[in-house]
Amino acid sequence: MKWIASNLLASTLVFASGCVSSGNYCDVARPVRPSVDDRLTEGTARQILAENEKVPKLCGVRP
Repeated sequence: MKWIASNLLASTLVFASGCVSSGNYCDVARPVRPSVDDRLTEGTARQILAENEKVPKLCGVRP
């Protein structure tokens, strides 16, 4: 029983440590730029526009 409890505790600590982040969204956010080879559908263009509008709102930067 001790083995199960210690194994559960160890695995919880390992998995929880993967959730820790030293930064935030603005540290890694970059504008989305489609490649020349991409097929730009209307839906894809809408998603790119939404993501590119989110960066300035949340981070105060221009794309």
